[in-house]
Amino acid sequence: MSTTMLNKVKTIKTLNNIAQSGLNEFKNDQYTIDNDSTNPDAIVVRSFNMHSFELGQHLKAIARAGAGVNNIPVEACTEKGIVVFNTPGANANAVKEMVLTSLMASSRNLFAGISWVRTLADQGDQIPKLVEDGKKQFVGKEIKGKTLGVIGLGAIGALVANDAIELDMDVIGFDPFISVDLAWKLSRKVQRAMTIEELFANSDYITVHVPSTGDTRGMFNEATFSLMKDGVHIMNFSRGDLVNEKDMAAALESGKVGKYVTDFPNENVLKMKNAVPVPHLGASTGESEENCAIMAARQLKEYLETGNVKNSVNFPNAALPYTGKQRVTAFHKNIPNMVGKITSAISNYHLNIADMVNRSRGEYAYTIIDLDTQVDQEIITSLEEIISQIEGIVTVRMI
Repeated sequence: MSTTMLNKVKTIKTLNNIAQSGLNEFKNDQYTIDNDSTNPDAIVVRSFNMHSFELGQHLKAIARAGAGVNNIPVEACTEKGIVVFNTPGANANAVKEMVLTSLMASSRNLFAGISWVRTLADQGDQIPKLVEDGKKQFVGKEIKGKTLGVIGLGAIGALVANDAIELDMDVIGFDPFISVDLAWKLSRKVQRAMTIEELFANSDYITVHVPSTGDTRGMFNEATFSLMKDGVHIMNFSRGDLVNEKDMAAALESGKVGKYVTDFPNENVLKMKNAVPVPHLGASTGESEENCAIMAARQLKEYLETGNVKNSVNFPNAALPYTGKQRVTAFHKNIPNMVGKITSAISNYHLNIADMVNRSRGEYAYTIIDLDTQVDQEIITSLEEIISQIEGIVTVRMI
């Protein structure tokens, strides 16, 4: 598959309401937003389920205005050479504030207390006395000096950990895959747990910030609850399926888990004792939606205009400063001598390579090659066709 990008107006389709600040990024003569298009160049999406969505032949990129990509058929996109972006960190502050709010409110029984007070309507002058008599059932505990366990120290987890330190909590973090950049942003006071079992055993409160994978689904279960302190509070603003709900219901009923705050309510959760169901509000702020939309749009533009990739969930990150001359990009199988075959095809046209980068991710790799001169359309078309026929090539773009 080859896709030449030479001053062609690129069609953007949105599958959800996207903040206007993000759409404004496409307000120039290189782009048109057409939500009726059946074959756009790129798609911006939030929660729309794309698993039954037809991926058009012209589709080159999908940007999720948010972190999770469970609603996108990532594997199918990879096989077709369609890059999938997300926006890690753009909604981090919104989720962090919700976690800290829930941490304190659940610890003080605020949600249950407010609900109880509302039952006193129509009691007239008796309400103050009833409140004084009944408030003892909602006596809570302070978070100061308690230990918070943070599972996953990415953009959100790191912010939660740092702010919890400022609230005079002790913080234990567990993340075997933490990046160097995020490690630098983490407070030195955050203690590192060498195993997740160590975190479970020592935390009064636990918050989880990891994606749903084969390794993490059901990670909160009867076996892991048995390692925890009695009465531990668990906050889940990541994914509902990280928790075995049958085991969680039993742990709440026995008091092993004191509170379960989740942003993913369902029929099971609503029947749980001491569960606090939040209507998926973690990233629901105007600021967060704008940040995600802008970040998604800019990543799409960067890829469509230069081929550079950042924050993709299926392509390796790869970038070169764009000179405005001819650029060749290829997404291909990660097999020996692929770069050699591509550069050999280029050299057959007596073209000089000015710069190059090749990055791999699992079974696939991505190559960017800059030529030191502009190339006329006839050569571009021919070269693109030759490279696309190399075994293992998925897509080729001439920019």
